[in-house]
Amino acid sequence: MAGTGNACSGVEDDRGKRIQEGFVAKRIISLTPHLTEIVFAAGAGRKLVGVSSYSDYPEAARSLPGIGDAGRLDLEKIVMLKPDLVMAWQSSNQADIRKLEKLGIRVFVTRADRLEDISRLLRITGSLADTRAQADRTADTLDAALLHARQHYAGRTTVRVFQLIWYQPLMTVNDNHIISDIIRTCGGINVFAATTLTTPTISAEDLLAANPQVIIDSSTAGTGLPVWQQRLPFLDAVSHNRILPVHPDLVHRPTPRILQAVEALCTYLEKVRSGQEM
Repeated sequence: MAGTGNACSGVEDDRGKRIQEGFVAKRIISLTPHLTEIVFAAGAGRKLVGVSSYSDYPEAARSLPGIGDAGRLDLEKIVMLKPDLVMAWQSSNQADIRKLEKLGIRVFVTRADRLEDISRLLRITGSLADTRAQADRTADTLDAALLHARQHYAGRTTVRVFQLIWYQPLMTVNDNHIISDIIRTCGGINVFAATTLTTPTISAEDLLAANPQVIIDSSTAGTGLPVWQQRLPFLDAVSHNRILPVHPDLVHRPTPRILQAVEALCTYLEKVRSGQEM
């Protein structure tokens, strides 16, 4: 997509580091799969010269050079690709980020704790890459869909929800995680919202005490109803067969595709409220 011809007016990353006014990214590397998606969604996919492992969406991302993952970056390859902008995540290896910056490579660190942060990152990426028109269109569509969902489900009867992100041990999310915002948007309540850690490990006893009405299963194992019936048959969600499987990429990656998870959960919680059989 052609640029607007207007260089970046200067933006800060989520560390407070500012990209100077007038900068336009021409060669971008992303350090996480969701940032790869963000760059494509903002209309700047043609400027990507390297991506992290597991960057599998959109399809065009699969053919781009890999530069490792958050656990181990190939710094030599990154330097060889000559990026003028590296998009990083808040939980990326900070030592690697410091090394990149010492080499004179510009690193833009991001985070997304709430659904609105996705559109914010889209707009920022559009500004950095001079693809504002497409970035703004994508962000506007996302914002409108989220506003509609929040207005439509406001005041609905609250449903207690447990988000399973891993099964052995049991792991979930607290209110600081973007998944909790999905639950809240649909009129649900995250039963472990108040825990201290963002992704806490919980016991079966903790889960029994919380007794959720619905389980969202985004674990890669896809535990399914039979396993829950064997382990915790007395949970409200299990005894009523209220387990919603959601692909992890749709809820764990803060990208425009998260709308699919919002739609799936909101529709599911409405069925629960109406007493429909699952």
